[in-house]
Amino acid sequence: MTRWIDDGVKAVFFDAVGTILFPDPPVSRIYGRIAQEFGGDVPDPDQLRQQFRASFKLEEERDRLAEWRTSEDWEVTRWRRIVGSCMKNVSDAEGAFQALFQHFATSEAWKLHPETDAVLSELERRGLVIGMGSNYDARLQSVVAGHEPLKKLQHVVISSLVGWRKPGRGFFDAVREATGLPAESILFVGDDVQNDYEGAKAVGMRVVLLDPLDSHPEVSERIRTLSELVVSE
Repeated sequence: MTRWIDDGVKAVFFDAVGTILFPDPPVSRIYGRIAQEFGGDVPDPDQLRQQFRASFKLEEERDRLAEWRTSEDWEVTRWRRIVGSCMKNVSDAEGAFQALFQHFATSEAWKLHPETDAVLSELERRGLVIGMGSNYDARLQSVVAGHEPLKKLQHVVISSLVGWRKPGRGFFDAVREATGLPAESILFVGDDVQNDYEGAKAVGMRVVLLDPLDSHPEVSERIRTLSELVVSE
């Protein structure tokens, strides 16, 4: 038994990007390489990060207005807008977008949190259902398939395939339906306060925020690193 996982927890679901998966090389380097390949200006890393965050915020507002409904087409369109806002003066905007989109469909584009294998193995040893729940699209399937530790996942719930994005209730209902368990038996672990922590908590799931930099002291259920989930009290 641990602080976070007691006899009432039957399943543990993890967010993907920012919790288990991290772009490697960093996004700024890949965007710069693709921009150069397609005849555009290589973006300044700081400016790129600012533009990326601004574009992502605009897309999140679109998602909210759509009541968190999504689809494969919706996700492709949102990423086409994000990429277009960050890639300036490329000679072939669609070619640049396709190159980036395909890059992040490969497992080689992502590294795992260094504690992933050990934590998933311990959860598996305890007989818990293990899953991943992500605001992503079908590309996540190939990313997961290319990382051996992620083969321990019994369920991968992807927003574009279930039709709902986090923090929408429909997404977390899909997580619950995948396991066949009541919400209170599922622990959801993620790095985003709104999408992961508040979204899962609103439907009655147990929650833990991954907060390695102590950015959210107002949140009581938080950990700095994944291994804290399985450390015995």
